[in-house]
Amino acid sequence: MNSGLKELTDKISMKAACMELSQSDAKLKQLIDVFGPPDIRSGGNPYEALVRSIISQQISWKAARAIRERFLALFPDAEFPAPRVLAKADILKLRQAGLSQRKAEYVVGVAQAFSDPDFLGDGIEKMSDTEVSKKLTSIRGVGQWTADMFMIFTLARPDILPLNDQGIINGIQLFFNLDQSPHSEEMFKLTEHWKPYRSIASWYMWKVVDDDFKWEDEPT
Repeated sequence: MNSGLKELTDKISMKAACMELSQSDAKLKQLIDVFGPPDIRSGGNPYEALVRSIISQQISWKAARAIRERFLALFPDAEFPAPRVLAKADILKLRQAGLSQRKAEYVVGVAQAFSDPDFLGDGIEKMSDTEVSKKLTSIRGVGQWTADMFMIFTLARPDILPLNDQGIINGIQLFFNLDQSPHSEEMFKLTEHWKPYRSIASWYMWKVVDDDFKWEDEPT
């Protein structure tokens, strides 16, 4: 089932989702009580979001911001280069802005895809999660991790479990007291009761890792 954007961005709906998760998982309720509702907001241009995501991959936030600023400076006639403009950009100039060869090629690839008016068909909002994932990963340089982050933080899809995200893997291992990192099938089974709000639960898994959360009682 494809969910609308308001399911995660509307305060009432977010509160209801957190309440449902709290009822289905007592340990998750501890995280919800401490950290409050997730900071997940939909919006933004899908094309721009993907380009920014690729630029930011595998580098620090500070470095990513500097490269984004130099990248945008290459296109002074607009706040962000239109797909047809970036699709024709010189790879060497993009590299001079700080992008690696592959990243430069990837952002051009994204622009080329979005230059096609039929790329998203009737609109990405109407696609199922599977359809969005398949469409995005058809672009060179856009892998499943990027597609998952895009669906959570740009489209605000409520039921995405980023199986390739190391933070999620580490968080689930800590949350469920596992002796070793869980594989994808195990992660699916362990989080079955979090449906249809696994995007929200994933946000709390990041908090478990990043904030070194201390449980009131030892999780069992």
